[in-house]
Amino acid sequence: MTVDTSALNGLADNDAGRLGDQETADGGGTAVRRWSPFATAALFLLPTAAALVSILKDLGGRQLWRDEHATWWAAGLSFGDLGHLIRSIDAVFTPYYILMHFWVDAAGDSASALRLPSAIAMGAAAGLLALLARRMFTTQVGVAAGLAFAVVPTVTRYGQEARPYAFAVAAVLLSTLLLVRALEQPTFKGWIGYTLSVPLIGWSHLASMAVLLPHVVIVVIARRRGDHIAAWAYAAAGTMGLCFVLPMAAAGSTQKGQISWNNPGTKDLVNLPQHLFGSWAVGAPVMALGLVGLCFAGRYALPLALWVLVPPLATYATAAQLHLFLPRYLLFTVPAWVLLAAVAVCRLAGPVTGRFAGQAPTFRIAVGWVLAAASVAALAWSALPGIREARGPILGEPDFRGVARIVEDGQQPHDGIAFGGVMTERRGMAYELRDDSGRPHDVLMARTPQQAGMYDAVECTHPDACLAKTDRLWLVTTSPPGLQYVNMPKATADVLRKEFRVIRTTKLTDIQVLLLKRVVTAATGSSGDSAADRKVHT
Repeated sequence: MTVDTSALNGLADNDAGRLGDQETADGGGTAVRRWSPFATAALFLLPTAAALVSILKDLGGRQLWRDEHATWWAAGLSFGDLGHLIRSIDAVFTPYYILMHFWVDAAGDSASALRLPSAIAMGAAAGLLALLARRMFTTQVGVAAGLAFAVVPTVTRYGQEARPYAFAVAAVLLSTLLLVRALEQPTFKGWIGYTLSVPLIGWSHLASMAVLLPHVVIVVIARRRGDHIAAWAYAAAGTMGLCFVLPMAAAGSTQKGQISWNNPGTKDLVNLPQHLFGSWAVGAPVMALGLVGLCFAGRYALPLALWVLVPPLATYATAAQLHLFLPRYLLFTVPAWVLLAAVAVCRLAGPVTGRFAGQAPTFRIAVGWVLAAASVAALAWSALPGIREARGPILGEPDFRGVARIVEDGQQPHDGIAFGGVMTERRGMAYELRDDSGRPHDVLMARTPQQAGMYDAVECTHPDACLAKTDRLWLVTTSPPGLQYVNMPKATADVLRKEFRVIRTTKLTDIQVLLLKRVVTAATGSSGDSAADRKVHT
């Protein structure tokens, strides 16, 4: 790998960059100029606003999917019931669920309200990336990186999701920024800030803790350049920070079976850029430019290389044991790729590391800004189809919202509802019918999810008795058409076949809802099972 030789020119200027909140050449090189609070705020707010414009548009338009239903369910539990739940599943999401518990109490549980915290976190991540890129390299790199990150389709996708992945991205960037600043301006306050940021990484998602490896390398480089405090300060900060994460990690290690379904193959590794960035049109150029940017990243080349390469390779190599190779778990690597791509583009305007970073003839600097703007614009144009797709329905997710409308339009007093299939139908319908006081009764539920300490209920083991007083039953199932009784207990299926007849079937995306009516026995005058009574709607 070729390293920009201008970085070597800054080695003799270790302490020159420690002058306050200012732009520095390469983190420890010659200070170019001080930054006012207004300029810092502007640098943060510009990418943040750009990201929020994309994320907040139609924030509640796409219906929740099954993982978001889990967030809604857990956030609505009492702390006692939440404790019961996390003892059996999702202990690693405890801090996020507690946060969302208070948020739902204050803001409600609409799709927009549930997703707004993630939107704010992802918007802030764009601004934090700009500040980090400025400290590592130059203002031009910061602006380009922040704005480019704002238009990545997965930024919109996971900024519009009520899950903790946006928080993981923001926590990783905040922690890295605080570390770089603590090394440039070593103060007790600065290291306390970094110490407090370490738990935020683990609390948002344990896989994001992989960024601590690049952090160690950054500290080692600082130590070799003469910073004798860095290693001790980092050891103390990292150890204290990890103390807040390890208990949760230990509890989560006993529950790894819940993601044992994730067994990726070679195809998943090959398609990682597409899923990590939201489209090949964005992922391919960003990663290609990122590899070029490594050649000009100076002393940050190795930490950034570890940031972008080690997490996917390590999680893929250990997928059979840890099952952590998922694009959304690796989302925290996207900012580093974008940062390196910005380095590659802005290097055309002059050095981005070393004592001469950001210094070039006025004409060349102007050309650099034009190139950076053109690159961001081209990336945004390429990202538009991916952004539109990110706001749309998730492939393979059932249309619970459509089913809820059908049930609400056709329900009658004393109706029952039952579920079949393998796509968390009960939880999805619980969310969509949450405000319907007249919703059908879940007649087959023997123990509630709260009582079971799970996301799903325990079903009745004697369905004939549980269904005895039900004359009309809505059956919501994600099983294939014509096979509505598969993926449910045999006893339940037998009772439904014997004692009920289907009078209407409505098929929606990846789900169907059937209206069943009890068959009148011969003793009271059988009505039979006339095909003329059945209606099928698609």
